[in-house]
Amino acid sequence: MNTNTKVRVRYPPSPTGYCHIGTARMALLNYMFAKKRGGMIVLRIEDTDRQRSTKEFEEDIKNGLQWLGLSWDDFARQSERLESHKAAIQRLIAEDRAYVSEEESKKEPGKKIAPVRLRNPGTQITFTDIIRGDITFDTADLGDFVIARRVDDPLYHLAVVVDDAEMYITHVIRGEDHISNTPRQILIQEALGYERPAYAHFPLHLAADRSKLSKRKGDVAVRDYRAQGFLPEAMLNYLAVVGWTPPSGKEILTLQEMTDEFELADIHKSGGIFDLEKLRWYNRQYLRALEDGVFASAMLPVLQSAMEQRNLSWNGSMARLLMPLIRERVSVARDIADLVAEGEFDFFFSDPQPEATRVPNKKSDAQEAATHLKHAYDAFENIADTGWNEEALKETLWAYASEKGRGAVLWPLRYALSGRERSPDPFAIAAIIGKEATLRRITNAINVLKKI
Repeated sequence: MNTNTKVRVRYPPSPTGYCHIGTARMALLNYMFAKKRGGMIVLRIEDTDRQRSTKEFEEDIKNGLQWLGLSWDDFARQSERLESHKAAIQRLIAEDRAYVSEEESKKEPGKKIAPVRLRNPGTQITFTDIIRGDITFDTADLGDFVIARRVDDPLYHLAVVVDDAEMYITHVIRGEDHISNTPRQILIQEALGYERPAYAHFPLHLAADRSKLSKRKGDVAVRDYRAQGFLPEAMLNYLAVVGWTPPSGKEILTLQEMTDEFELADIHKSGGIFDLEKLRWYNRQYLRALEDGVFASAMLPVLQSAMEQRNLSWNGSMARLLMPLIRERVSVARDIADLVAEGEFDFFFSDPQPEATRVPNKKSDAQEAATHLKHAYDAFENIADTGWNEEALKETLWAYASEKGRGAVLWPLRYALSGRERSPDPFAIAAIIGKEATLRRITNAINVLKKI
């Protein structure tokens, strides 16, 4: 391991796609390890794939990590370190530890290809993985592998080794898909006389079918979850505990709490399943913990936008009254748009148009339903405006409903107020829409029943 005493790790994303949740988890594990030890973090954009790397993807990666609260101390782009890579290639060739494969260049002379290959000593290499223990490779099987397309065009393995050494990286913490890269990189380190960093290869997140999560499989980009309304704290909390169990046994932890408890050796050796429903559960816990004002500020614009898309009239005062109800029903902000699209909140903003045959419950008739609605009207009318709240409404009607049958009494009331067979508690609805609207809707339902 590098003799530099200060811990230094790196986030090494490739800007060939949007910031992936796998990238976020890799960064989170590096962050927690380094911060617990007072170490330093380098964000190194590994853009050696020139055809697929873009500035747009680079910016998205940086924005995604910043949104999650994962900071870094230094920044570098691999493409801007070409001179260091070229110097290493030239030194390897000069010391006869690498060579230009002239035979391969002659096969396709028009392409001006002269690959550089490392002279592989064919030794057996063992390295100690912090998570997995000792891992041994027989490097003879690798042959003299290519480290550069040309003397001025390094490949990934060479660039990574040089950058890690010159940036004093002490710990390489990355996914298990890089285990097979490690022997090649160790051979290059040894040829250049670099000290070996410590390695830790963690299991990857798996999809529900236990396949590897991929940038090309759809909705796995951090930006997509952000757009749906997931909170960064919930995303971090969930990413940390997929494949790691905090010693405290707590499910909900802040980033600082996770950092304080985290040890690489505690990471599970088998891959965890990325469970969207579990992530939604985490987000729900964080939403419920928000202060009322913060929750409303985040959710009101979502509600307004969704309603405008359905050409529904907007009432900001009514919308604010809905916030406690919405908090109980959503796991992520995107759920609000889905509920609005299904008409779940229409009746809060305009009177429903009830159908006479649907007002009574299945065990009642129109006359009985009308009687119960008239009793509710009279009971509610006597409640003072200043005392109009859910508890008072329930207390006024509950004894009567218990005597006559709660279904027979409360079903017509619920339907009269909402026009829907499924809706929140009628007392909650009445408390939100107010006394005037409540009495008006009850009257409307009674009049509809008279037409049967």
